[in-house]
Amino acid sequence: MILGVDASNIRAGGGVTHLVELLKAADPMSHGFKKVIVWGNEKTLEKIHEKTWLYKLHDPMLDRILPIRIYWQRFRLKALARDAGCDVLLIPGGSDSSGFKPAVAMSRNLLPFEWRESRRYGLSWMTLKLQLLRITQTRTFRRASAVIFITEHAREVVLRVTGTLKGRTTTIYHGIDTRFFTSPRPQRAAEAFTQSDPCRILYVSIVDVYKHQWHVAEAVACLRAAGFHVVLDLVGPPAYGMAKLKDVLKRVDPEGEFITYRGAVPHAQLHEHYKAADIGVFASSCEAFGQILTEAMSAGLPMACSNRSAMRELLADAGVYFDPESPDDIAQAIQCLMQSPDLRMQKAQAAFTRASNFSWERCSRETFQFLAEVGGQHSPNSENKN
Repeated sequence: MILGVDASNIRAGGGVTHLVELLKAADPMSHGFKKVIVWGNEKTLEKIHEKTWLYKLHDPMLDRILPIRIYWQRFRLKALARDAGCDVLLIPGGSDSSGFKPAVAMSRNLLPFEWRESRRYGLSWMTLKLQLLRITQTRTFRRASAVIFITEHAREVVLRVTGTLKGRTTTIYHGIDTRFFTSPRPQRAAEAFTQSDPCRILYVSIVDVYKHQWHVAEAVACLRAAGFHVVLDLVGPPAYGMAKLKDVLKRVDPEGEFITYRGAVPHAQLHEHYKAADIGVFASSCEAFGQILTEAMSAGLPMACSNRSAMRELLADAGVYFDPESPDDIAQAIQCLMQSPDLRMQKAQAAFTRASNFSWERCSRETFQFLAEVGGQHSPNSENKN
């Protein structure tokens, strides 16, 4: 069989990471695929490792703006995939208007399906974009031969909107790069955190409206006011939540004494920041998976974590949970970990053990097996010849 991959809208962040790692770990021939063809933009294709069975096809149209990429998918992709002899088409971006069958779509973005979360953007282009994605992805999932979800929570949320899907569905967790794995370190006693050597809290994530970095900053400021020796490192590119974060930082730490916003850090360097931290925080209220959470778990950090969305499915009882919109609740979770080195060690070890379940090899194996099953179930469809 031949697998086609539409990477026309895979351009940054977790989508690129998933595609790169999926193909890096893949052994498609063991699942009956002799060839994998990926259509994408130049920058994304450059990041994908070379393989003897992999054909990376660049189209200049895919380097351009969204309307042109939509045109390419709608009017060119089906013919390209048909002419290449594709037996099944993977749509990792979640939206497909090509009409090629069989097509397997992926659900990787919950924001379009969570009105409580999408309305945080107010009257904005982003809100409109999310509502358009809700329409296009709902249509795609209903028409697709199969849909891959990345957590059971995401499946439940999406199906509440789409209703029962006629195609097959499965849940396949993402993996974790092995460089993040660091066994939990011996935990310092609470009194060992001093003004000169404080407890270092790390929160890695894009600064967006559903990530709540400003609430974490207020929580750390409360702990400092109560006499705890603690500092906060925020790592992640600026986005729609940056104005709120700046306002809070100006109010609680105008001199930057205990909160540092480091901005975007290359993914290849993130593991160094985890190694320097004592406690990890993840305060998102909407995640289809939570890649950053699982990376922090694998880094051996005790986690103070949001009690929303897919987080409990991933972290289970290996963390201390909080309401991500309550600075007091966040502060209590961090304080609980700070004051008990035994609890820190227990949670860190449990999180590290759970993280071992998330490997790219497993993700790739399960994905290609599912694609092979879908491709094998469908004989060449006459629709693809039109």
